[in-house]
Formats: sequence, C-alpha cells, structure tokens
Amino acid sequence: MVLWVILLCTLVSSLLGGLYVLGVFRRRRPDEPPLDKGTIPWLGYLLEFRKDSSEFLKRMQRKHGDVFTVLIGGYYFTFVMDPFCFATIVKESRSKLDFRTSATQLVMQVFGYKPTESTHSVVHASSTKHLMGDGLTVLTQATMENFRKLLLFNLSSGEEKRVWQEENLFHYCYNIVFSAGYLALYGTEPPREAGNKEKAEEQDRLQSNQLFQEFRKYDRLFPRLAFAMLPPKDKREAERLKRHFWNVLSVKKAWQKDNISGWISDQDQLLAENGVPEYMRNRFMFMLLWASQGNTGPTAFWLLLYLLKHPEALKAVRDEVDKVSRESGQEVKAGSPPVTVTRDMLNQTPLLDSALEETLRLVAAPMLVRAVLEGTSLRTSSGTEFTLRKGDRVALFPHISVQMNPEIHEEPHKFKYDRFVNPDGTRKDFYRNGKKLKFVNMPWGAGVSTCPGRFFATAEMKLFVFLMLSHFELELVNEEEEIPAIDSSRWGFGTMQPVCDVRFRYRPRF
Repeated sequence: MVLWVILLCTLVSSLLGGLYVLGVFRRRRPDEPPLDKGTIPWLGYLLEFRKDSSEFLKRMQRKHGDVFTVLIGGYYFTFVMDPFCFATIVKESRSKLDFRTSATQLVMQVFGYKPTESTHSVVHASSTKHLMGDGLTVLTQATMENFRKLLLFNLSSGEEKRVWQEENLFHYCYNIVFSAGYLALYGTEPPREAGNKEKAEEQDRLQSNQLFQEFRKYDRLFPRLAFAMLPPKDKREAERLKRHFWNVLSVKKAWQKDNISGWISDQDQLLAENGVPEYMRNRFMFMLLWASQGNTGPTAFWLLLYLLKHPEALKAVRDEVDKVSRESGQEVKAGSPPVTVTRDMLNQTPLLDSALEETLRLVAAPMLVRAVLEGTSLRTSSGTEFTLRKGDRVALFPHISVQMNPEIHEEPHKFKYDRFVNPDGTRKDFYRNGKKLKFVNMPWGAGVSTCPGRFFATAEMKLFVFLMLSHFELELVNEEEEIPAIDSSRWGFGTMQPVCDVRFRYRPRF
C-alpha cells in the first residue's frame, strides 16, 4: 500500500511538473503585460513565429498593444514595441536584464562554441583596439588592398576591353565583400618564393571563393539551425560544414598566413592565455567569421540594388564619390590607376552614409533579447507601468517599432537615399508625437550588446560601393524587374536576404 502511494505521488508530481513546463498553469498577474500562450502547450506560437516573425508580431501588436507576452518554444517573451521604452531596457543593469544568456545558447547551438567568462572582455578589448580609431584605419587599408586584388586586378583602360559582363547581383556582392573581409581579417597566402606575388594573389582569390561557397551552404541552414528545426539530412550537413570551418580556420593554419589582422591574432592569444583549449578556439574563429561577414555582403547587395532602381540616387551618390576622389588627387579617368580609398575619404560621404543607413532601415531586422534575471518595472510612453517577470525574456524588434513606423519615417516602405541627412550634410533628427527619438534605426543593436564591429562593417560596405561606382558602369539586365521579396525565415538574424537573385551587368567606366 505504501509503495502504491509513493508511486501515485511520484506520478502526480511528474504530471504536474510536466504541465508546469508546458505552461498550463501560467496566469497573467495584475501588473503584467497581456499574456497570450497560444493553443499548443509548450510550443505556443513557435511555428507561427518561425514562419514569419514580422507578420506574427504585427498581429500581436494589433491585438494586445505595444507590450505583450507570448509563449514561444517553452519561453515567455515580452515584446516591447514602444520605442520610448528602448533606452530603459538597453541601459538596465546586467543583474536584471542580461543579453549574454540568450547569446550563449545561440553560439553554442550554431557554432559549437561555449563562451567562457573571459570571452566577452576579450572581444570587447580587441574590438575597441582594432575595429575603431587607429586600428580601424589599418584594417580599412588592408580591406582596400584586398578589394584591389579581387575587384580591380584586371581593369583595363583599353576601349576594346570595355565589354559588359553579366552576373547575379546578390551572389556577386556577397562573394566579393565576404572574400575581401575574410582576407583582411584572417590573412593572405604568403608568396612561396621571391617574385611570386601574383601567384599568391591568385591563390587568395581561389581559396576565398571556395570558402564562400561553403559559407553560403551554412548560411542557408542558419535560421533553422538556430531554432533547432533542421531535418536529419540538413543537420548532418550542418555538422559537416562546422567541422570544415573548424579545420580551415584553425588557429594552427591561421598563424601560417601573412597579414593576419590584430583583431584575430590578439583574440586568439588572449583566449589561449585564459586557458581556452585549441579546439574551442578553432570554433571561436568560425563564430568570428560569421559575425563579421554574415551581413555585410547582403547589405551591399540591397544598397546597390536600391541605387540601380533609383537613378537620381545613383547619380547623386556617384557624383559624391567622384568628387571625393578628385579632391584626394585621384580622379578616375582613362589611363588612370585604380582609386585607393582611405578612411579619411570614407568620412567625406554624407550621401553614401545616408543611402547605406536607409538600406539598413529597410532590410536590417535583428531581434534584441534580454533574459529577465530579476523582476523589473517598465513604464511605457502612455504612462502604463508593467512588471517583467523573472525567468522570462524581454525582446525588441526595431524593424517594426521604429524602422518601418510611419509616425517616425514618412512613407517607410520607400527608399529615400537622403532620408538621414540634412542639406548641409549633418545628420537629421527624428520625432514621434513631437518628442525627439533616441533610437530611429537599430541595425547594430543597442546598449551593451551593440555590435562591436559596426565601424569596420560600415567601412567594408562603403569601400565596396565606392569602388563599384568609381570604376564601373552598372545597370540591371531588366530595368523593369521588381525588387525581390525578402526571405521571411531570416527575421531576427540581421540583414534580410532576397527570395531570388537579380541579374545585372557591369563594365569599366573608362
């Protein structure tokens, strides 16, 4: 009899525990945001959220208002759509709202890297040193040199060579920008003997192109891998690709390269000094590759495409880069050498800056997530006060809240290359209901989780577009072709990607 009681109690406890995990007992407290658990225990709205996060969140916002809590795959997410609340959230102390919890889970899931306590400080210190200030100047020069060997090495001033070449725009931009960034960061092939520079450069072009092909395979799997929703065949392919990158980017091979960036070498050295084993540092190298190159190529594609679809924007930005080149003593004309673009030159392009920021406004859609470690109060712009429950997640989705908000950006679905710049070249301010906004475009995140590589990424994309507009005539094969729709599976992971590519042609200007 006692045994049966024990078994029954165990069964009931297990059942209640299971129901608790599934979210059956969760109820909204009086001071909490509206709660919507969906109809499927534990899963909640995972499938709908995974299918199209943007449309799902728009529907929830219409139903519940600017702050609401939903169940997604066993976690309760409170989405805050009021942009005036953003500063409070991103500035809150890590003891209450911690961004590292979700980030740690993601990098382990996607890259097989397990961060240590020292990882964040290592990345922060190295990024501050090498991706900003004087370090950024050095890295910009290295990236320029690699664009030269990838993009400009076969330019000819002969009229007979001014023939049109046709490519897929997304593949072309992603490949060139990825390859230049990879070579600038991870180093170049050393010449095997004196006078063998051309062969080494050819090897760089070949190897970076091969790496990009494998990178694209992994990139296509990334969204489903992050959600742990890969079918068995794709899961095996993801594991194969991970091991390939761990090998190709291994620290042993990295140290055999010439011109390895200080950003890469310093981080590896610091991790080694902090006792991180070599196999885990190899995985860290793969994580850095995706973090640095996973969004720049797609963004460059959208920027060029928007410029090609808006001739007045293309002319204005091209006139600006030509002017900057002339003032640097490097006017592009027949017989002149390729332009060498410096960081100082990139700092003189307010229209290109605005066009890039407008592109990011339209297509950059990261999701900023914090784990709620301690019950936290949140006051909205309307004066309503909510409590964020310990153990939940709080999330921002700026693409809807600010970037496509018609109360902030007039005609938000239109590309306006000069949206972010005043006539005198200064940056514009934006308001909602007469109140100035701090956050009007958030492609890089915000607060302590702001992307540390944003200045290098910006320089990389601007270098590419500057060189393309300086040296090539560009046009779409079909000028009437519509801008392709975005791949809705990639919401929340940075820059969106198109559902199909676009054909374009290019040839030397002179």
